[in-house]
Amino acid sequence: MKRILIVDDSEDIRELVLATLKCPEYQILQACNADKAMSFFLNDLPDLIVLDVMMPGKMNGFELCKLIKHNIRLSSIKVILLTARNQRDDIMEGIKVKSDAYVVKPFNPFALQKKVHELLYPPELIQ
Repeated sequence: MKRILIVDDSEDIRELVLATLKCPEYQILQACNADKAMSFFLNDLPDLIVLDVMMPGKMNGFELCKLIKHNIRLSSIKVILLTARNQRDDIMEGIKVKSDAYVVKPFNPFALQKKVHELLYPPELIQ
């Protein structure tokens, strides 16, 4: 079973993503900010994080993504930035912090499902 962590300060968005991704092959966890998300890194690591960019607290989504991707223990976690920020500079920042995907809100639920599946089950691993 793959573990997915949804990190967003909006409970409505977390619930929407949860409803979008809910299926028997995923265990879905939730956190409302980066600090709470990091508590999941102490035990069983998630396989994928759906991460908002703009969150209250010490760290935004870009900073958390950068921390994940530059930490040898965490770097294999796939990160999808799910954000309302859709300017070119924002997308470039997502690339700079090595996110695996950048999805703009409002999002297409089927497109998010497909992207999650592609990241968790890349074709080269299925063959």
